[in-house]
This record gives sequence, C-alpha cells and structure tokens, in this order.
Amino acid sequence: MAGLANLNGVSETLPGVPKLPSLRRTQKRVRIIGFLGKSKKDGSQEEHSLQTTRRLALGLASIALVGKTCNGVSLADDNGFWINGTIPVPSVNNKIANENTGTRSFLLKRIFMAEIGIKGRIYRLRKTAFDLLAMEDLIGKDTLNYVQRYLKIKSTFMYYDFDRVITAAPVDDKQPLLDLANRLFDNVEKLDAAVKQRNLPETETTYRNTKFILQEVMIRMA
Repeated sequence: MAGLANLNGVSETLPGVPKLPSLRRTQKRVRIIGFLGKSKKDGSQEEHSLQTTRRLALGLASIALVGKTCNGVSLADDNGFWINGTIPVPSVNNKIANENTGTRSFLLKRIFMAEIGIKGRIYRLRKTAFDLLAMEDLIGKDTLNYVQRYLKIKSTFMYYDFDRVITAAPVDDKQPLLDLANRLFDNVEKLDAAVKQRNLPETETTYRNTKFILQEVMIRMA
C-alpha cells in the first residue's frame, strides 16, 4: 500500500500528464461503446482515407526527389554520354566510304555515337567483330529480317570506330588499317544486299567470305 501511495504521489507531481477519465461515468461509457460499435462501412472509409493520404504524401515526395535528380543531371558537366538538342550526324575523315556512292548502304541514320576514346573504340571494334561472328547461328530462311537489323547497327558502329582509330593510328599503321576497313565494309555491303533480297544462299556465301575479315579485325585490335 505504501508503494502504491508513492506511485500516486509521483504521478500527481508529473507535469502535463492528463488524468484518465473514470469509466464509471455513463457518458464516457456510452462514447466508448459507440466507438467500438462502428460499422464496417465507416471503418473501411477511414482506412481508405488513410491510404489516400499516404499515397499523396509518397507521390509528392517522389516528385520532389525526381526534380532534384533532374536538376543535378542538367547542371552536370558534359562527359560525352548525353547530348542537348538534336542528335549530331557523325562524320568520317578517312576514305572508307564507297567510292561510287560516297556512303555505305548499311549505315544507320540518327544514331548517337558517344565519345569513348580511342581505347574504347578499339575494344568496341574487337567486341563488335566477335558479335558479328556469332551471328552465323542466326542466319536462316525465317530470320533474315533480324539479321539485316543486327548487321546494320553493328556495322554502323564499326564504320565510325574504324575511322577514329585510323585517324589516331601511327603513320605506318594508317594504310594497313584503311585497307582492312575497306575490305570489311565492301563485304558488308554485299552481305547487306543479299539479306535485303532475302537470298539465303547468297547470304550464306557472302557471310563466309566476311567471316575471315572479321577474324582479322579481332586479331588486329587485340
């Protein structure tokens, strides 16, 4: 009893601690019963209201986060992996275009070439040559449409990468690289023409000739 008295004395001296209402009062009992007796409909409405509030708060937080992220990107320095405005048209400085047409039939337009440096381009030339060697398993009567798309995008990257590598190469290496690039792209144009005509025998024959040049590219870029 002494312990309880001490506890009561402490509780009375604590500031800001409201005293619990007596449950003996009829009015308080009615309110409690009324609270516990709410219908399921009222409870579901309250729960729906809470969920809506949470979703609104999360949505506003997401918008604020995305806004900050976008601002950070827009203020960042240009590192060559994104552009502002229209996609620039790549150009070449070496004679690797078809002498008769002034271009190459397989080239894709409106393609963005990120500046990855000479070492990056040498690596990509080797990797892309490997990818085109692996394309042999894709060549078939019903897959030439996919072969054409794959050939175009891979060859387009090789075309512009070869040009930059030739430009940066030592003087003694420029002509051998130029000859290799032209032999490759001459064969790729023939392969592209055969695929466009959906000529499977011609596609297979031309691909076999191109395959040896791709292997030479891999060795040269190793």
